[in-house]
Amino acid sequence: MGLDPRGRRKTASRNERAGQPNREPLVLAAVTLGALIVSGIRPFDWGTWILEVLPVLLGGAILIATYDSFRLSTFVYRLLTLHALILILGGHYTYARVPLGFWVQDLLELSRNHYDRLGHFAQGFIPAILTREVLLRRSPLRPGKWLFFLTWCVCLAFSAFYELLEWWAALAFGQGAEAFLGTQGDVWDTQWDMFLALLGALAALAGLSGAHDRALRRMGALPAAGGAAAAAGAP
Repeated sequence: MGLDPRGRRKTASRNERAGQPNREPLVLAAVTLGALIVSGIRPFDWGTWILEVLPVLLGGAILIATYDSFRLSTFVYRLLTLHALILILGGHYTYARVPLGFWVQDLLELSRNHYDRLGHFAQGFIPAILTREVLLRRSPLRPGKWLFFLTWCVCLAFSAFYELLEWWAALAFGQGAEAFLGTQGDVWDTQWDMFLALLGALAALAGLSGAHDRALRRMGALPAAGGAAAAAGAP
């Protein structure tokens, strides 16, 4: 815990200031687990379901293992829950068959189901804030141009690596990986996926950085605005 400009010890959250533990991350975990269970009831294709929800399972295991040693802000836990729900829904139907995507396709008279585009936009949007938090709390970086740039680079690297995973899945499973790839006949699908992840990261950094900073200050993980430490780290 740090000290505010008046010398008062900062606390982790509003709930903790009231003497109560913050239970929201546990509630979000329960919501994710419930959605995962429902999604696993008669999915369109079991193999695709496993591949699509595997990031949720692996990410959830990491979050549980690090909950006591490196607890994230509630702001990030909310975003991660949203991302998990997007992946879980896509896993149940496969991305090319999600009803929401068909509804948008009919409404806008599109040539394909674009739910996978939403998934890849989220693949940049949510990891951008997660990456930003890790860099702010575990590196000398402070809010500014270098933090923005390096976070954006990490999101592009993550998106490119995911495309490599899809390629390896295609090599390993052949036609069995077609639903997982979800290209829907688009020869530029890989490029679109990475581009949308980049746009998602840009949108998150441009639109949510201020709210994220405030969340970090509430938990004492970022110096108060205008403080000496923040000024020293600004580009």
